[in-house]
Amino acid sequence: MGRPQPPSVLHDIDLEDMAMRFRPAPDVWQWIEAEVLSEDGSLHNPDHLHLQGADVGILWAGSCFTKQGRTVVGQAELVAFRAGGWQKARMERQMVDWFGRVPEVVITLAADYCSQCSDTEFCALVEHELYHVAQETDQYGAPKFRRDGKAALIMRAHDVEEFVGVVRRYGAGAEVQRLIDAAKGPPEVARLDIARSCGTCLLRAA
Repeated sequence: MGRPQPPSVLHDIDLEDMAMRFRPAPDVWQWIEAEVLSEDGSLHNPDHLHLQGADVGILWAGSCFTKQGRTVVGQAELVAFRAGGWQKARMERQMVDWFGRVPEVVITLAADYCSQCSDTEFCALVEHELYHVAQETDQYGAPKFRRDGKAALIMRAHDVEEFVGVVRRYGAGAEVQRLIDAAKGPPEVARLDIARSCGTCLLRAA
């Protein structure tokens, strides 16, 4: 199955003449299910098995945006409405208009980036967002499930500046490579000295 492409109408227009546009992308989730989640997929990754049967909606966004000095090309989020009344109703209506339902997870991908990035970059971006959606565990580290038998999902932070699984499968990006290069050399400061300078480490050692 070929890599899905964003519709050209989203990124082949003058952004000064438009508000940010979004388009549901059911074909992207079908591609993820077939190529990444399925054991028969060419990109199968067992790290994402908890997402089999999950209710995930994919959106194309017209363009990237900048946050804290970084360009954002993808985002994963659990759907939660922290509002009531008409505000909540409007948010739910928007989800239904896009997906025909209110999904549990929404992953948004920047159409302008995905239309020109390489296949490897696209796959790494998609898996990066999938890694953000983890399965919740109990106090013993066992995976938790909902009453319907599906995995209980939570959001997961980065392992470092990237997920270990993405680096293992696609190689290190520039930021992670700098970390790898630093780790190859001897430490400039002894670990014990670092621990003494860290309030969190001091609390744990108390």
